[in-house]
Amino acid sequence: MENCSIVRAFEIVGTRSAMVVMREAFFGTRRFDDFVRRASLGEAAAAARLRELTADGLLERVPYQEPGQRTRYEYRPTAKGRALFPVIAALREWGDTWAAGSDGPPLRTVHRDCGSPVRVRLRCDEGHDVALGELEIQPGPGLIMNEPAG
Repeated sequence: MENCSIVRAFEIVGTRSAMVVMREAFFGTRRFDDFVRRASLGEAAAAARLRELTADGLLERVPYQEPGQRTRYEYRPTAKGRALFPVIAALREWGDTWAAGSDGPPLRTVHRDCGSPVRVRLRCDEGHDVALGELEIQPGPGLIMNEPAG
């Protein structure tokens, strides 16, 4: 596995279908048939993505039973899965700006309390908004340095 957190993240959620399943989970989809329908995936693809996302800890299977029916499972985002939401929100925001059709974006995300648009921001732990030119990249504890050829 490459020593890069971006590459490692893409190994988990780097397919279109994985991102669409997670989008639908954030929008409240819980049941298999609804994932198939709302994500426009075939049953095999939906089953594979749900299985992978559950195995990777982004979704959890929760049993439910309708009266007179067998026990079935719904899928809910875990804390790890919910932590992916800002990434999906940032991708949506980027797509709204750079990839939406001439009619504009298909959805708007607004703050329920005031109705203002919600945007993704980079912010330091002290509360400052940080622009790209203000970032500094430093070695982290997990950095693996390549040994010089000898």
